[in-house]
Amino acid sequence: MIRCEDVPGHRDFRPLASIEGVWHELRYATAENFAGRVLYRGWDCAYLRAAAAEGLERAAAWLRTQRPGYRIVVLDALRPHRVQEAIWQDVAGTPSAMYFADPRIGSIHSYGMAVDVTLADADGLECDMGSGFDEMSPKSHPSLDAEHLALGVLTAAQVAERGWLHAAMSRGGFHGISTEWWHYDFGSRDEVRRTMARVY
Repeated sequence: MIRCEDVPGHRDFRPLASIEGVWHELRYATAENFAGRVLYRGWDCAYLRAAAAEGLERAAAWLRTQRPGYRIVVLDALRPHRVQEAIWQDVAGTPSAMYFADPRIGSIHSYGMAVDVTLADADGLECDMGSGFDEMSPKSHPSLDAEHLALGVLTAAQVAERGWLHAAMSRGGFHGISTEWWHYDFGSRDEVRRTMARVY
């Protein structure tokens, strides 16, 4: 394992601030998250593995050419394993557990190979995605977008913004998951867990 305190300056990681065209507002570094408290107290988690950072840079460059003025906003990136353990203590045995990786398996965030993202428009305002970050409800599930659009749960504009986010992240080599419109992995989860050191 790599200690979170050793990530700044580590050759395998890049700071989010070095990625052109990307803002970051890490919600777990504030109380503006599902837990209602600061989870990254005293740790600098504004980092990704270099390969994932390069992918995010490509995603941002593509978005810039297609929607001038729009930016990717990173809401979470590197998440230390010790924080994942603390989160699991909060959610284990509740319906919210389906939205978080069991620490025994390991979150891809803890390897610096996953990001939670949204979009900001040319005025710097976050785009309306139809549900909030970490909103643990079916409304957040991209796999249900078509159904929710038909039923009026989501608007066409909200589904379109999710589509723009997915298009940009795909161009950067990321792939999403079925239950969170904001979450994107870089690379195979199995390979990441097998070949990379987790950040603790």
